[in-house]
Amino acid sequence: MEYNFSEVEKKWQRYWMEHDTFRIELDRTKPKFYVLDMFPYPSGAGLHVGHPLGYIASDIYARFKRLKGYNVLHPMGYDAYGLPAEQYAIQTGTHPAVTTEKNILRYREQMDKIGFSYDWSREVKTCDPDYYKWTQWTFIQLFNHWYNPVLQKAEPIAKLIEQINETGIRDVTSVEWNGWSEKEQQQFLMNYRLAYISDAIVNWCPELGTVLANDEVANGFSVRGGYPVERKLMKQWFLRIIPYAQRLLDGLNEVDWFDSLKEIQRNWIGRSQGADIFFPIHDHDEQLEIFTTRPDTIFGATYMVLAPEHELVEKITTADRRERVLAYTEMAKNRSERERMTDVKKITGEFTGAYCLNPFNHQPIPIWVAEYVLAGYGTGAIMAVPAHDQRDYEFAKHFNLPIIEVVSGGNISESSYDAKEGILVNSDFINGLDVKDAIKTVIQRVEEMGIGNGTINFRLRDAIFSRQRYWGEPIPIYYKDGIPYPLPESELPLRLPVVDKFLPTESGEPPLARAKNWVTKEGYPLETTTMPGFAGSSGYYLRYMDPGNHERYFSKEAADYWQNVDLYIGGDEHASGHLIYARFWNKFLFDIGLTVNEEPFRKLINQGKIQGRKTRSSELSSSGSFGMGKGILIFIVGRQI
Repeated sequence: MEYNFSEVEKKWQRYWMEHDTFRIELDRTKPKFYVLDMFPYPSGAGLHVGHPLGYIASDIYARFKRLKGYNVLHPMGYDAYGLPAEQYAIQTGTHPAVTTEKNILRYREQMDKIGFSYDWSREVKTCDPDYYKWTQWTFIQLFNHWYNPVLQKAEPIAKLIEQINETGIRDVTSVEWNGWSEKEQQQFLMNYRLAYISDAIVNWCPELGTVLANDEVANGFSVRGGYPVERKLMKQWFLRIIPYAQRLLDGLNEVDWFDSLKEIQRNWIGRSQGADIFFPIHDHDEQLEIFTTRPDTIFGATYMVLAPEHELVEKITTADRRERVLAYTEMAKNRSERERMTDVKKITGEFTGAYCLNPFNHQPIPIWVAEYVLAGYGTGAIMAVPAHDQRDYEFAKHFNLPIIEVVSGGNISESSYDAKEGILVNSDFINGLDVKDAIKTVIQRVEEMGIGNGTINFRLRDAIFSRQRYWGEPIPIYYKDGIPYPLPESELPLRLPVVDKFLPTESGEPPLARAKNWVTKEGYPLETTTMPGFAGSSGYYLRYMDPGNHERYFSKEAADYWQNVDLYIGGDEHASGHLIYARFWNKFLFDIGLTVNEEPFRKLINQGKIQGRKTRSSELSSSGSFGMGKGILIFIVGRQI
């Protein structure tokens, strides 16, 4: 008997829909299992073949776990904010919400035809005000909390204020604090809030009219659209992720992920142990602060390097070097950090004309500016030791700078000796020590002299959390006398306003500035930037647990039962973006008592990528046998009904 898949599948899909076959509720008589796919951005093209590649696998496993007696949570939704819908709106005038909803309907139709066993009663859309109310709510909690380094967790900012009032903290005494104006106090607290506003060098895309994250830029162009990206100083909202860096590293030991994916995250977080050291600058009051993982090599430092964005570049550059240095910094600033890190063959730099002094032997050291030093890592300045760092070595060779061996064991006439082993030479009070002991000795001496301290640094940067776009979650902040304050939670969600155009204003302000009466009830102006694309996806897996709850993000009962995701399936391209942000989001909510596990995704599988066409495919004949024919490879998946 021939299998008439068209009739059979329509019949059972209709039955599943009419009987809510895959709808589930909390059932403490059964063990739970949470299977989740990374939800899609609903593009106009509909599902691409990469979507069902992962969705089919997760659906098979969800059905398997149901048959094994588990209460299976297997939901689906839409990461609905995105640049394509807004670009289409700019070109046609069609509101992004209209385009997005149309695309969602197409996605739903396609997924229904495939026959996935999703519980559609739990569907979420990140552009739905009932959903992004909780994204905005979380932002307010981040704004109202700081990270206590002693307790290694987030605490209410009110506790920090209480401590400052009573005893003061390292940065300010209680007397100073109480003598400040409210504006001065609020500006100071911005140094501690987990959601804060600050000036920063960002990836600005004029064509898209917005700031892009590092993972949204490749080779100086936007990943989406391929438009030129330039580096620009702008005021931005940030999430303070760096204090969570060690916990993000430690948490990787607790999850069942591919080793390759864990390694990507470890490298992205980039933990380094070393020392901060201050070098006095000749004929200037300023000092040059550097971070180094090799303080033992300080006597081999033959030049210093500032990142092109470093604030000291303009201050210390001599008059005769100013024109050349200015031209160089302008060129370098417009290259992305990723380009500057990977383009190792191109050696560029300019001498500032200034010198600093080695704090131990007072030898003058020339200060250069070069693009291979990044403003966002460490202090944005390095002591260059060409004998023991290959990139410094190549730079020194290129510009004919001295190379002094301070660790024995290599042949510096041929290349640098980078190994962290050997005996110190040409190094004053650490001569004869091995590297490990020399590092400890230098750090101890630095701290005794009050010119630095041992420290741990991370490559991970705080996340930029604002975009100069329309189609995104409004940031629930208003301004009073130029000071940002959070909206009352009772006024959430703050909905997107109506605007006449989806473009920035003529004066360059974001599109929300076009809205009439974009102010609070009291008349205070509201924030005009919107949240980035990763905002809505950072906690969507939590909302699936209790999507109909209008009073809370999710109930304690739901969190206690579903706990976290048992199986998460998606692409490894999200390793340094979504998977970092979601883990941070979850850890913060854990700190304030909402989530019950620090890690959101217990097991994660990358489904791989379909990279090309096949010239032959499997075809099932009417007799039930397989034959070979031309076309694209066809996957035939049997379903148990």
